[in-house]
Amino acid sequence: MVEAVPALRALGRGARVAFCGQPRLGELLAGTGTVAEAVSFDGLGLELLFTREPAPALAARLAAFDVVVSWFGARDGLYPARLAALVPAAVVAAPVPPGADAPAVWRHLLATLDPLGPAAGVADAPLAVPPAWRARARRALDAIGIDPGRPFAVLHPGAGGRDKLIAPAVFAAAVLSLAREGRAQVLVHQGPADALAAERLADLIGRPPRLIEPALPVLAGVLALAAGYLGGDSGVSHLAAAVGAPAVVVFPPAASIERWASWSPTATNVPMADGVERAAQQAAEALRAALGPAGATR
Repeated sequence: MVEAVPALRALGRGARVAFCGQPRLGELLAGTGTVAEAVSFDGLGLELLFTREPAPALAARLAAFDVVVSWFGARDGLYPARLAALVPAAVVAAPVPPGADAPAVWRHLLATLDPLGPAAGVADAPLAVPPAWRARARRALDAIGIDPGRPFAVLHPGAGGRDKLIAPAVFAAAVLSLAREGRAQVLVHQGPADALAAERLADLIGRPPRLIEPALPVLAGVLALAAGYLGGDSGVSHLAAAVGAPAVVVFPPAASIERWASWSPTATNVPMADGVERAAQQAAEALRAALGPAGATR
């Protein structure tokens, strides 16, 4: 999860950090230098700690680490104790803070490191997208007709859950208002669960070029090259902000902006107003500010 970057950076100031999780996230974090290496969660064998089964092979693997920080398993009655028995300097915490008034997720993850000692100031520099990823992204953009001489904005209509979805009409109205000004080319990113939202959006804005979800390094490269980004509360939006894109993130009225706000200073959080017209106006104004002066590029 991109929200863990500040905590991973804090850990990395005094140690060599290995990330254990989904391989695609590990590739992103290792490739941007956030962690030193990535280990597949399936290959480590931590699931054995949810049982009383002996785990000598896991114990041998964990012996190579001085500290283990686990952002899962906190609610289990057995897992935390078994992990602490193998690695005395182990921290087990929930990935999301409880309570309506809880801090932002990234601040919560950073605070879970308190038992290990005070963390230094938060580094909010963008993720360092490697030149090779940017080159792959440029080739992908060229293949779908994005003019390298003009700025482009990425629009992502999906979200992390149905309750976070923004009506496609809001995004369409925002983009069309900027298109009339000739501010930027529009690229619609469609993930595997976004087909319906992307189809509705394409119908409303005239079917612009669409980038079907590429490999994560290529997507990171595309977002790093973008002059602006517009989307809802989703992983793609958090990634856009993390790589330094001027990202406008629109939150539905019932969402907690404070909880899911990005750690990146390039993110602009917009609470959706009542009504499509007003919400589109807010989104358009924020994206216009993110794009900067007409003709500007990154």
